[in-house]
Amino acid sequence: MNAGSGPRTPPRVRPIAATFVTAVFFLPLYEVLVNVFKHGQDITAHPVSLPIPPTLASVQQVTSRPDHLFWYGLINSVEVTAISITVLTVVSAMLGHYLARLPGRGAKAVLAVLLCGLMIPPAVILEPITEVLRSLGLMTTILGLVLVNVGYYVPFGVFVFTGFVKTIPVELEEAAALDGAGRFRIFWQIVFPLLRPASASVLIFLGVWIWNDFLNPLILLGPASGTTVTVGIYRAIGEHQSDFGQVFALMFLATLPILVFYLAFQRHFVKGLTGGATKG
Repeated sequence: MNAGSGPRTPPRVRPIAATFVTAVFFLPLYEVLVNVFKHGQDITAHPVSLPIPPTLASVQQVTSRPDHLFWYGLINSVEVTAISITVLTVVSAMLGHYLARLPGRGAKAVLAVLLCGLMIPPAVILEPITEVLRSLGLMTTILGLVLVNVGYYVPFGVFVFTGFVKTIPVELEEAAALDGAGRFRIFWQIVFPLLRPASASVLIFLGVWIWNDFLNPLILLGPASGTTVTVGIYRAIGEHQSDFGQVFALMFLATLPILVFYLAFQRHFVKGLTGGATKG
């Protein structure tokens, strides 16, 4: 051993530590999975036991509720998430491309100002946001919630796209310009198709964040304008009683759409995040 080096970690410590950390993170997932296939009374009596025999009674109760809590929440969540991430991807890609090609230090200053917005917790600005939406007549509307999502998450999308655009040779755009293509056509036909990995990363990150958002839909939509899947889980729990079978079934069903969405785009996920790390 070199004189300046510290003591080495025993070879068996790392696998044990990794197994322990994995078990800690997997325990909540295990509890949700096993309790989805139990009756409510069995969950209270044996919360971590295996479902023997398994049953889909809780799932059937959730999907056939008279108030359609899950289905209304699913429709609203899909609508809000799909519109938000589509607008965010387009706006962030265009602004990221512009800042990446902007000469001088102005682009870095604009990017720094945008990133400062991500440092502000959403709960801190929720009150002024509600006042602005109320003055515009957009309170308790899907459009108002979408605009809030776009305004808050644009800095993250711009940050990802700006770094990725810098890895694309500017000669491609110059050659297209010499052939007579305009800026709009150059971006959509040449640049944007090359941004597929970055787009996948932005879609996954922002899709998960917006889908799992609880506070903004709860306050901005309100009970009169429906709910989302996350707010639906909250509303399934009563003040004096709750059916834990339906709660776990709601959590399980709320996770499936965003999980499928992640699996569809995960092939480009890592490449999109690391694409701008080698050129600044």
